[in-house]
Amino acid sequence: MCRHFGYLGEPVSLADLVFTPPHSLASQSYAPHDMRGGGTVNVDGFGVGWYPAGSAAVSRTAEGEPAARRYRRSVPIWQDANFAQLAADTHATGALGALRNATAGMPVAEAACAPFTDGQWLFSLNGRISGWPDTVVRLAAELPPRDLLTLEAPTDSALLWAVLRHRLSVPGQPRPVDPAAVLGSLVAQLLIDAPGSRLNTLLTDGRRLYATTASHSLWCRHSGSSVLLASEPFDNDPAWICIEDGRVVTADRTGVSSAPLPRTSPEESGSDVHQR
Repeated sequence: MCRHFGYLGEPVSLADLVFTPPHSLASQSYAPHDMRGGGTVNVDGFGVGWYPAGSAAVSRTAEGEPAARRYRRSVPIWQDANFAQLAADTHATGALGALRNATAGMPVAEAACAPFTDGQWLFSLNGRISGWPDTVVRLAAELPPRDLLTLEAPTDSALLWAVLRHRLSVPGQPRPVDPAAVLGSLVAQLLIDAPGSRLNTLLTDGRRLYATTASHSLWCRHSGSSVLLASEPFDNDPAWICIEDGRVVTADRTGVSSAPLPRTSPEESGSDVHQR
């Protein structure tokens, strides 16, 4: 499976997130600790999206939200010296990074690499949809034809992003109060339509992180005024907490909370808070 992380907090260089830690995202490309039967390495591309530090450097969407920036390649992360230099020189208050381990039969291409983005949003999938593409026919049918015909790539993660983006921004409806509910209900639906799928997701708008755990690992470290969610801990800091399976996670600088994945709708599941 793939690897990913999401960060929100004080300005840091992208290098401090991607390259510097002892078990950084870069090292997870060739020496991951917890693949759970999904291959041995993550070398089919990578991507990092971020929100630049400093108000003068932040572009805005039409709604006034901070717009994300993104860098993607279809090569192993260690082969891209240009990104290593960019990461050292770029500081951000939020970031989402991902490594790709392509599912058999899906293309190895830049457009297939996370994070996917639209305005303020960044999205990543660590996992796969079982039974692709037959199990997603019902899900794909809810997309407007143009969205379906202009998918970034013919992959499960690109389709999942297109449906999520559509549900987050249906014309004529206000932005959802809780994007975690939208993400959780989508993952719950897929677990019914495509049982056996691995659906660890990450979504951020630069203000909060939203995630799901479904048959893969996710760890959290909250310290001071920053929060980090990652497929694997970056180091041996005892502050890392493993998020249990089957959860919807919401995190920001003040803390982390989670609730069970809904069975059929967000209203049917309870909620509990780990940190706030």
